[in-house]
Amino acid sequence: MSFTITEEEKAALLADARETIAARLEKRLPQYRRGKELAAAMAAGRSSLCMSCGVFVTLHSGVEKNADGGRRLRGCIGRMAAAEALEKTVQTMAIEAAFGDPRFPPLAKEELSHCEIEISVLSPMEKCPDPRLVKVGVHGLYLIYHGRSGVLLPQVPVEQGWDLDEYLDYICVKAGVPPKSYEAPGAELLTFTAVVFGDE
Repeated sequence: MSFTITEEEKAALLADARETIAARLEKRLPQYRRGKELAAAMAAGRSSLCMSCGVFVTLHSGVEKNADGGRRLRGCIGRMAAAEALEKTVQTMAIEAAFGDPRFPPLAKEELSHCEIEISVLSPMEKCPDPRLVKVGVHGLYLIYHGRSGVLLPQVPVEQGWDLDEYLDYICVKAGVPPKSYEAPGAELLTFTAVVFGDE
């Protein structure tokens, strides 16, 4: 990425995401807080929170676990690119992850305190010249083929224990196309990196 995200900025984005969801659940306006230095940097346009980039917000259940003991996904929504400032995109995606992911029911008020929030800030996408150059744990994948598309964040194959071949096949599954479709004529495989941080 062309910029870094400071620890203060990460903490502010995580707090924003949680406050946005809490405010929706409590039917009130959100109240966002900024330290003096961060507020000054934002006013001068020097903060990463002012920049536009793709973002995914992921919610994990801190109570429910997968069969292997790992965290259970509770919602994940994002944008590969965005026109708004990073802080606004995080706030919007937090609402979508909590209440708009069609795979899950809307988040209930009692669940929020048990949810762990993870934010992935994406770099610009680049066309992948050779799938064998994909680095598991470093590169996220975005596949477009026959009008279908799918995306996997860089941390997913690590969490799932996939090797490169499994990772490449699963991006096809995510896009709803047959395995090895990334090699087919007309398929477009893109890679990106991400700054990933969360409550843990």
